[in-house]
Amino acid sequence: MCGIAGCYGGRDIDIVNRMLDALPHRGPNDRGIHTFSSTVLGHTRLSIVDVAKGHQPILGNDGRTGIICNGEIYNFRELRERLSPKYRFATDSDTEVILHLYQEKGPEGVTDLDGMFAFAIFDGDDLILARDPIGIKPLYYGYVGDQLCFTSELGAMTLAGVGEVHEFPAGHYYTNKEGFVQYYQVPEIQDHLLNDVEEVSEHIRNTFVRAVKKRLLADREIHVGSFCSGGIDSSLVAAIAAEEIPHLHTFVVGMIDENGNESDDLKASRIAAEHIGSTHHELIFTEEDYYEALPTVINKLESYDPSLVRCAVPCYFTCKLAAEYVTVVLTGEGADEIFSGYHYMKHYPMDKLNWEARRCISNLHNINLQRADRMGMYFSLELRVPFLDVAMVDLAMKIPPELKMRQLENSDGKIEKWILRKAFEGTGYLPDDILWRYKVQYTQGAGCESLGEKLAESEVSEEEYERIKAENPKAVINSREAAYYFKIFRQFHPQDSVLGSIGIWTGFDFDEERERVRGTVDGDLKHAREEEVGERGMTY
Repeated sequence: MCGIAGCYGGRDIDIVNRMLDALPHRGPNDRGIHTFSSTVLGHTRLSIVDVAKGHQPILGNDGRTGIICNGEIYNFRELRERLSPKYRFATDSDTEVILHLYQEKGPEGVTDLDGMFAFAIFDGDDLILARDPIGIKPLYYGYVGDQLCFTSELGAMTLAGVGEVHEFPAGHYYTNKEGFVQYYQVPEIQDHLLNDVEEVSEHIRNTFVRAVKKRLLADREIHVGSFCSGGIDSSLVAAIAAEEIPHLHTFVVGMIDENGNESDDLKASRIAAEHIGSTHHELIFTEEDYYEALPTVINKLESYDPSLVRCAVPCYFTCKLAAEYVTVVLTGEGADEIFSGYHYMKHYPMDKLNWEARRCISNLHNINLQRADRMGMYFSLELRVPFLDVAMVDLAMKIPPELKMRQLENSDGKIEKWILRKAFEGTGYLPDDILWRYKVQYTQGAGCESLGEKLAESEVSEEEYERIKAENPKAVINSREAAYYFKIFRQFHPQDSVLGSIGIWTGFDFDEERERVRGTVDGDLKHAREEEVGERGMTY
C-alpha cells in the first residue's frame, strides 16, 4: 500500500515533492520520483509484495513508459503468467503487471484487474489514471493552470496549490485523449434470479471464502491479521483467514464503564477468538484517550462529519493496536451494505431494500471506505475488505431482500443479514452466539457512542453553533457536535479550497440528498433515513 502523486502538462518536480512530503505514513519504506516529457510521477511505498525489488515508479521502454500504483492486485500472478511470454518482467511486483497489461490491451485492460487500486501510467506524452470499481483506494485531482495534478489524499492535494479539489470517480479510468471513461458500475438489481435458500447459501459460502483467501496475498515476511470485534462480519473474516494462517493475529478495542463493565465487543471478541484459535489482542481506551485522539482523527480523516468521526475514533485505536503486530489487516467493512445489515433498513419496504443497498455501495467511497483508508494508512497499515469483492457485490444484487432482512416467526421483529448468517450456520467457522449476535454499531460495541456529543455540548454553546453555521454557509454543520469538529478541522485545513465536509470535496451533495429524502419518504421510511445518521456516516 502506498501514496502516489503526479503532475501532467508541466514538469513541476517541486509540486510532486510537496505532495509526497505529506504522504510518508502511506509509504514509510521507500520513495521514488521520475520525469519524462511533461509528466512527473512520485511514489511513497509500504512494501507488501516484492519487498526486495518493487521500487516505484516502475519503468519500461528505457524510461519512456512508467507506472505508480497504490493498491493490491489479487490476480496478478494469473495475469503475469498470461503476459510473460510476450513481456519481460523486471520485478515480481503486482504493479508491473498493470503496466504490461496496459501495453497489451490499452486502458481497457483495467477491467481484467481484480483488486483495489489507484494508479497512473505515462506512455510517452500520454497519461492514464484509474481507480478501482468500488473506490476502496483514494485518488484526487485538480489543476494548477493547465497542469493536471493528482494524489492519494486531500491534504497532499492542497499542497499542490490547486484552486479546487475533485474526487477521481470510482470505477473510471482517464486518458488525456478520451477524458473520463466509466468501466464499472454496481450491477443492476436482479433479485429474482436466486430464490432457493440452500442455493444462495452455497453461492455466498463459495464466493466469500474465495474473497477472503485471495486477500491474504503478501510476501512471506509480511504479517497479515484481522479485525475481530465479535460481530458476524469481522469474526467471519477472521475465521476464514485462520484456516490459512495459524495463530492469526486478531484485534479488538473497547472501554470499561464507571461500573467496571467491559464493552460488548471486548467480551464477544474473546468468544470468537477462542473458537478460531487466534492470537488475540485487546486495547482498552479511556474517555481521556478518546478526547486526546480526536484532533488527530479529524485531521487525518479529512472530514468533520459527526457520524464519520464517531466511527473513526475506535477505528483509529484498532489500527494503532494492529500496526504493532501486522502490516496488513482484514476488515468486515461492506457487509452491512451488501446484506442489508443496518437497523434503519428494517423500516424499508422490501421492494426498496436492494435499491437502498445499491445506493449505499455506490456511496461507500465517500464514507466508510474513506475512514478505513485514512485511519489504517496513518499507522502504515493496509486494510483489505473482502465483503466488497466485486463478485460479492454482484451476488448481493441477485439475492432477494426477503433473504437479507428476515421476518421472525411469531414476531414483528426482523433480523438483519439473515442469509449471511444462514450460509455459515453449521459450518464450524463460528459459534452460534457470534453467528447470530445482535447487530450493534461500531461505537456502541466499543462503548464510546456518546463521547463526542458529550464533549461538544460542553465546548460549543448554542450561540456559537449558530454563528459558526452562519459564517460557513457552504459547510454542512447541523449540530453542535458538527460545529465542534469543524473548529478542529479548520485548525488543520484552513484553506478555502478544502472548505466543507466530504461532499464539498468529492461532489457528493449531502444537501441535495437530504432534500431528496425529505421529499420522497414519510412515516417509517423517513424515520429509517433519519436513523441512518448514526450508522452510515451521513449528516441529515
